[in-house]
Amino acid sequence: MPGVEHLQALAWVDVGSVIDVGANKGQFSLAVRSLFPDVEIHAFEPLESEFRIFKSVVRGPVKHYAVALGAEPAEAKFYVTSRADSSSLFKPGKNHEQLAGVTVSSAKTVQVVRLDDAVDVRTMAPPVLMKLDVQGGELEALKGAADALPFIDSIYTEASFVSLYEQQPLAGEIIGFLAEHGFVLRGVFNHSVVPEVGPLQADFLFVRASSKTGIRGSTPGIDAIPAIDSTSNPASALSRVSKVRTAS
Repeated sequence: MPGVEHLQALAWVDVGSVIDVGANKGQFSLAVRSLFPDVEIHAFEPLESEFRIFKSVVRGPVKHYAVALGAEPAEAKFYVTSRADSSSLFKPGKNHEQLAGVTVSSAKTVQVVRLDDAVDVRTMAPPVLMKLDVQGGELEALKGAADALPFIDSIYTEASFVSLYEQQPLAGEIIGFLAEHGFVLRGVFNHSVVPEVGPLQADFLFVRASSKTGIRGSTPGIDAIPAIDSTSNPASALSRVSKVRTAS
């Protein structure tokens, strides 16, 4: 089932190619497919059990990379957690267990590569959208994509306000890094708030300031986007987003 919670952000971007970092079971790529059926997807996912599901459900033009992305090539410990979608190159901290009940189930060694070494983004059909959901490893993956960033039009990334993993970079660091590389923040989606700490994490949409093709409309933002309940019927959600895209 597509991750309907991502349809709000996707309604505001034009997409010619997708780099799905932390592809998991294909939730985001399926959402992309529902709106952009023919785009090529480059999917990165080091957890074999999840990637197997991705390969079985995401059709169309897609290339698979069974590796993690980071700032430097290496072999690294990957922490598999009680919730597979919380698995990470970063070790879960006490906050993660206390706030979400996430614990480490096992650890394995995975191959880490730089995006710059894995693909040539210059050959991808524009506009290029890069999505990151790698449980604390977003900034490291972006550092390994430094040469590719000038050719990426939009970036949609999860980021945390509270540290859930040991030595995890937080939202402010990611925003600052992308600002230094010419990206501006255009929307914040899917806020997660817990009583114990308040705002926990959210999904951030950035657009390269010099891009002429990555964004639909001049000033997209969450106030202009109709709310979509992630538990609602996917077909209904897709219909509502289609109306937004048609009107923009």
